[in-house]
Amino acid sequence: MKATEMLHNLGQSLWLDNITRDLLTSGTLKRYIDELSVTGLTSNPTIFDNAIKNSTAYDAAVREKLTQGKSGEGLFFELALEDLTRAADLFRPIYDRTDGVDGWVSLEVSPLLAYDTASTLAAAKDLHARAGRPNLLIKIPGTKEGLPAIEEAIFAGIPINVTLLFSREHYVAAAEAFLRGIERRIDAGLKPGVGSVASVFISRWDAAVSSKVPDALRNQLGIAIAKRTYKAARGLLSSPRWHRVYNAGVRPQRLLWASTGTKDPHASDVLYIKSLAAPFTVNTMPEGTLKALADHGELSSILPADGGDCEEVLAKFAQAGIDVDALAAQLQDEGAKSFVKSWNDLMQVITSKSAVLKKAAG
Repeated sequence: MKATEMLHNLGQSLWLDNITRDLLTSGTLKRYIDELSVTGLTSNPTIFDNAIKNSTAYDAAVREKLTQGKSGEGLFFELALEDLTRAADLFRPIYDRTDGVDGWVSLEVSPLLAYDTASTLAAAKDLHARAGRPNLLIKIPGTKEGLPAIEEAIFAGIPINVTLLFSREHYVAAAEAFLRGIERRIDAGLKPGVGSVASVFISRWDAAVSSKVPDALRNQLGIAIAKRTYKAARGLLSSPRWHRVYNAGVRPQRLLWASTGTKDPHASDVLYIKSLAAPFTVNTMPEGTLKALADHGELSSILPADGGDCEEVLAKFAQAGIDVDALAAQLQDEGAKSFVKSWNDLMQVITSKSAVLKKAAG
């Protein structure tokens, strides 16, 4: 049995952190679903930047949209929605079979809106309506300004993937924003079953401290943060407040482990997959990591519900001079800026590709 199937049978969802038109048209994504237990998919500006820049698969669609007067951001979202609605349709049987627990794809609002609550909410509503698929999650950053938009989007019935979370505290704030939106739906007499995941980024922790800590602590910070966050999630989901909303028919928000490709070339390529195995969570992984996992025949133990040794490990990082709270804020800020850079690069790719195709057509 492949390790991908073992993980799936354990109760963790394996999602692919990638989308390209070639993945769809070649049948590769369908094969991952059928053979590697992939049950969902995430995307971000960097992924689309690479997909469009490094492929001719989008040229015909870009050419067609140019004749319709489309450009820039508007043109990009049409391309993205075409890809993600096709992917959503591939995952739809899983969504239906699991009654909406699994089978999701994710599309991010423009990262330029990360600090603009009203515009983020408007964009989330627009993109979800245009997609017309129940199993499309809209990604909104869990920044201070993003949290009110998350609450309002959930209240409006829009499924949300809360992204750019780095710590237990970030996760708890996102979970409470989700819950406030759900409680408002219940009070308003609306159906409370709105899908959501909370995406906690892992590998960036270790990349940030790799040159600042002893070798004995290498590649341990991200996993310790994950364990601490998982303990908090287990506590929240079993609390009286959550039990009350379960009684009204709520679907719990699931923890999603993001940024789980190994950055350290000296570490196992499935370090963050084997270390973060836990039922009722999601791990979204790059294509290379997914393939590596399929080649491995065994898994480690599952995440301890009580956080295991996370506090002892985090205490060692504190002794080494790492301020975890300050670093979490820094990583979230850097993550938002990184997505903006990728977005700007993506817009440049769209502009330059449009210019080349116009010239060729002329």
